[in-house]
Amino acid sequence: MLQDPLNDAMVAMKNAETTGKGKCVLRPASKLVGRVLKVMQEHGYITGFEFVEDGKGGRYLVALKGSINNCGVIKPRFAVRRSELEKWEARYLPAQDFGLLILTTTQGVISQAIAKEKGIGGKLLAFVY
Repeated sequence: MLQDPLNDAMVAMKNAETTGKGKCVLRPASKLVGRVLKVMQEHGYITGFEFVEDGKGGRYLVALKGSINNCGVIKPRFAVRRSELEKWEARYLPAQDFGLLILTTTQGVISQAIAKEKGIGGKLLAFVY
């Protein structure tokens, strides 16, 4: 039973990476999943992705790079101030400057590094390393 499309997508990518597959299919597609995939592509965790409309909610075809050790969603979606970002990095990432926290902000879905540069906070969505 589908509860959280983002969680299902992250688990599918993690399982495909651990089994050594070069691609995976994420369904159903959502705008949030697409935006998270875009952030992951910008930071080099996936090679690319493509949206395919199939009449049943769509799906994403993701080309994996082989650089994901672990990924997942953060539940509940904690509200984070810009001054608290380092505390959450220490909690979810294995080392400093290693990995990526993905946040949703008023300026869209971005990584914690961009949030620090812009000086904004938001809500935590996922982690990748």
